[in-house]
This record gives sequence, C-alpha cells and structure tokens, in this order.
Amino acid sequence: MRHTLPLAPQFYVTAPQPCPYLEGRMERKLFTALQGDNATRLNDCLSKQGFRRSQNVLYRPSCADCTACLSARVNVAEFTATKSQRRAIKRNTRLERRASSPWATEDQYALFREYLDARHADGGMADMDIFEFAAMIEETPIRTRVVEYVDRETGALTAVSLTDVLDDGLSMVYSFYDPTRPGDSLGTYLILDHIEIAREAGLPYVYLGYWVPGSPKMGYKAKFKGLELYVQGRWEKMQDPSRYSSETHPLKVDPIAEQVANISLPDMRTRP
Repeated sequence: MRHTLPLAPQFYVTAPQPCPYLEGRMERKLFTALQGDNATRLNDCLSKQGFRRSQNVLYRPSCADCTACLSARVNVAEFTATKSQRRAIKRNTRLERRASSPWATEDQYALFREYLDARHADGGMADMDIFEFAAMIEETPIRTRVVEYVDRETGALTAVSLTDVLDDGLSMVYSFYDPTRPGDSLGTYLILDHIEIAREAGLPYVYLGYWVPGSPKMGYKAKFKGLELYVQGRWEKMQDPSRYSSETHPLKVDPIAEQVANISLPDMRTRP
C-alpha cells in the first residue's frame, strides 16, 4: 500500500516551556512539518505569516496570554545605514564572504561552540553536539545556503549564517560569530551584508526572526531602518519601539483553532 502525505499541512502545539526572551514567562509554539514536494511553497507562504524554519519544521509563537514576539523583516528598498552601521561595515572590510550548499564542517562547529559558550551558555542549544549541529545545518528541504565570512588576513572563519532563500527575500535562520571580537559588531554586520545580498539579487526583504519588546537580547533589531513587524495578521512599518507592549492578558491570544483557520495556505496540488 502506498502512503502519501496529507494534502493540507497538519498543525500542532508544543507543551509550555520557559520563555528564552522574557523572564518568568512560558512559551509554546504552533508548528507544522515541512516536507514533501510542496515544502518550498509552504515555507514561502508561511514565512510571510510570521513563521520560522527549524530543520524540517515551521513554527511561530502561540503563547497562552502573550503576543510579545513579533516577526521582523527589513524592507530592503527602505533601508539606509546609520552612522554606527556604516562604521560596522568599515570595521569588517577584511572579511570575505563565501556562500555554499548547507554542509556542516568541524570549523563551523568549533566557532559555534565558542559563540554559545560566550553568549548563550544557558540557552536551549548549549548542549548541542556535532551531530545535532550537522542536522541543524544540513536537514533542509528547501533552498538553503551557508554563508561563511573568512578573515582575509588570518584565514580564520569569523562568522556564519544559515540562510534560506525565499521567493521574496532571505531568511536568516541562525547566525553565529567570533565572540572575542565584540568591537567589530559582527552580528550587525551579518544583517547588513545580507541586506546587500538581497539588494544584489533583487529580493525585497531580509527576514530576521522575532523582535521582542522588553527583551535586551532583541533590542538591536529595532535599530535597522525599514524594519517591518507582523502584527495581528499583517506587516506594518515599525513605529516607536515603546508603542509595542510585552504585557500579558488572558484574552490576548486567539484560540488555537481560530489561529489555524486564519492561516493562508498555498495551492498544495502537485504541478506538472
């Protein structure tokens, strides 16, 4: 008997667990599998609705009484670099960009471990071994690139971004870099360079993941001009960051069934 994947994706909700962004909160995620012939279409469609990819899963926050996490993207046409961002570009002119297929290396993992140990030692990835790291990099059913940044002077791998190519932009799935060079603003530089890559490719957006008001970890994203946020089912230009609330309320979040019913899906029928 031949088994086929269901035509419409099935959505599920994770069990509550501690929020990595706001202390004392619990998070849960709405998610669906990303697989089969329609993976690219599904990823393109749901990314426009605030979802993110992690290996073969698409997810977005669906917390019981909190809507603080807002999907963020940079509108490339409306972006202009600030003075501090231009300085970050100048500080990193010795870095050479190299893009390749998603393949994990020992050098990448060594840099990843250094980054986690220095910046996120208590995070959810802290115990990730080299096999789990390889799965994060390589398990992708869509068009994905590993963008490496190598120091021309020393030959050292300095930064890496796992990047998906969408029909309307680039999605920075996960980035890490040399934590011993805080003055180089490498995290900011990676975003700036991806904005340039998108501009060169004629892609209108760079997706940055989630911005969370009240979370110091996410504050840097608000500094990019042309930033748009996915709020209540639509993208809007970011206003004054203080206008966005991280307050909780029991009636703030729609029921799961209503959330799923409001998700727009692509035509999942097989095309000739």
